[in-house]
Amino acid sequence: MSTSRHRRWRRKIGPVSRWLPAFARLSTLFLLIALGLFVALRVAAPYLITTGFVRSGIEDALSKWTGYHAEIKGNPVLEFWPTPRITLNQVTIRQPRESGDKLLGSIESLSADFSLIDALRGRTSFHEFHLLRPNLALTRDEKGLIDWSYAGLLARAIAGVRYENGAEVLDTDLDAEIGAVTVEDGTLVVTDVKSSKIYRFDSVTADIAWPRLSGAISAVVIARINGEDLKVDYASRQPLLAFAGRNAEARTSLTSNLMTARFQGVASIASLSSLSGNIAISIPDMPALLTWSGKSIPGIGTLKSASLESDIMSSGNGLRFNDLSLSLNEASATGVMDLSTAPGKRPKIGGTLAFDQMNLKPFLDAFALRLAAGEAEEISADMREPLKVLDVDVRLSARRAQMGLFELSDLGASMIVTGGEAKFDIGDSQFEGGELTAHLEATQRDFDGGGKLQLSIRNADFAALAERLQLKGPLPLATGSLDLDLQSSKAIWTSGLGDVTGKLHFWTRQGTIPGIDAGALRIQAAQKPFFPLSAAADGAFAFNQLDLQADFANGSAEIHDARVAGPEQTLTLSGVITYQSNGLALSGSLEATDPAKAAELPLLPFFVGGSWPNPVISPVPLLNNAPHAQ
Repeated sequence: MSTSRHRRWRRKIGPVSRWLPAFARLSTLFLLIALGLFVALRVAAPYLITTGFVRSGIEDALSKWTGYHAEIKGNPVLEFWPTPRITLNQVTIRQPRESGDKLLGSIESLSADFSLIDALRGRTSFHEFHLLRPNLALTRDEKGLIDWSYAGLLARAIAGVRYENGAEVLDTDLDAEIGAVTVEDGTLVVTDVKSSKIYRFDSVTADIAWPRLSGAISAVVIARINGEDLKVDYASRQPLLAFAGRNAEARTSLTSNLMTARFQGVASIASLSSLSGNIAISIPDMPALLTWSGKSIPGIGTLKSASLESDIMSSGNGLRFNDLSLSLNEASATGVMDLSTAPGKRPKIGGTLAFDQMNLKPFLDAFALRLAAGEAEEISADMREPLKVLDVDVRLSARRAQMGLFELSDLGASMIVTGGEAKFDIGDSQFEGGELTAHLEATQRDFDGGGKLQLSIRNADFAALAERLQLKGPLPLATGSLDLDLQSSKAIWTSGLGDVTGKLHFWTRQGTIPGIDAGALRIQAAQKPFFPLSAAADGAFAFNQLDLQADFANGSAEIHDARVAGPEQTLTLSGVITYQSNGLALSGSLEATDPAKAAELPLLPFFVGGSWPNPVISPVPLLNNAPHAQ
């Protein structure tokens, strides 16, 4: 069986062995002929193709593409190995003088590969362009479009492109081959007619792959703006639609030390009316970004970093951010946001955000109640009033939140900015075992123009709060409630106690004031004309009820008949406390809670002076016990 199998293989291999040498000889012959033609063309090309012919061809190509007139002052250089290539120096592209002599740009050196076969046929075709130190000037018109208005092939293709059945369509007579374009050390100046601003991009390096006008484009561009390098990656299957300011599929990303951003979806360079896709932005150092951009947002120092990722789409006269993930410093939130930009109305931000934990201060800053518009000289006076140019209506919740020195849980809040008013309300939150509500309101000219704060705390553990804040001195430790109403000419959360005016009402149930021993206080008062509070600090004053009211103004608080009622004795205080020096000037008294025990615990009036937390107490003699005047 093995012998018969070998015989069959010999019958099959035999014919192959006969024609294989012939095929090899024929293939080798063709390769030698092709190699010979290739070498012959390279050797003969310098004698068959003139520099002037290729030069005029590329001049015509540039003029055809741009619609401008290409002028070449330098001497061209032709190379034929390894590929035919021409290099032109000192190239200027401008409108014909009879049409205005507008300058598009200049190029120090322009190189391009060309087809040797086409050149031998009397035609020129170029690809693989390299631009060394080009200096280009473009204009962005009132509609947000790059001005391609002159009658070049690129402008005609942009004007003639169509969108059919989900694809970009271009007539064959407008189509053309491009190839690869590289840019080295270029400069680009874009004049924005609408904003009257000029943007300058230096040290531009680019690699652009665009096989045909009707095909897809991919580009990587690195440029320096205001001393910072930015890298842009862009790809689109519909580049002509994009250049025309129409909706086009695109994928783009921006990378720098200051921020990273990416977008994938459908967009237009002229309008946000049909935007849809996914967007992600990350800013690791917000102060550095603002410094680089030349903007200043007062009070935003607490906002160090920010990031955003969301599905985005046009909605009516604005944008909608679905499945939004937002991070501000260490706080992260999810939710839905809307940005409305209706004609004739102020832009408006609205939506809901849910945080796991957050700091309310950077959140307030992040929603641009102090917009950079107020710092720019070129912006109108109305733009310097941030509350007048942006409306905000945001609902937010947080499992844990920090507001200054306070920690809240299960927070439900809202922020509303409309016209010249701004309001921030905490409608519900848990605070030290109790509840906290607050209303923060800004007056005209942003929060820096002043505002007011209304704060209500019910049934909170102030003993735990004092311990966490590490407050010193004899303070009431109890479960109690607080109403606070403050006004300030400065931002409320940056105001010191000396900057505010207002009222306070504080009341509690049972508790103690450590550092005050009522019995020792009476003993010291009977023995000494004055003594430090620490001399009567070995015990604690237990009370059943505390009620205190105070007015704030000019850096001090005026106490109105603070009453601390204990089981046996009642302490009353009134007078002035100065914040900056911790100074006290209070009159007080200690008396029996039950009038029936007045003989056992007689009225003890005293004066409290010095500074907190160890003031000096001076007993005050009763008038009816004082000696009569002679």
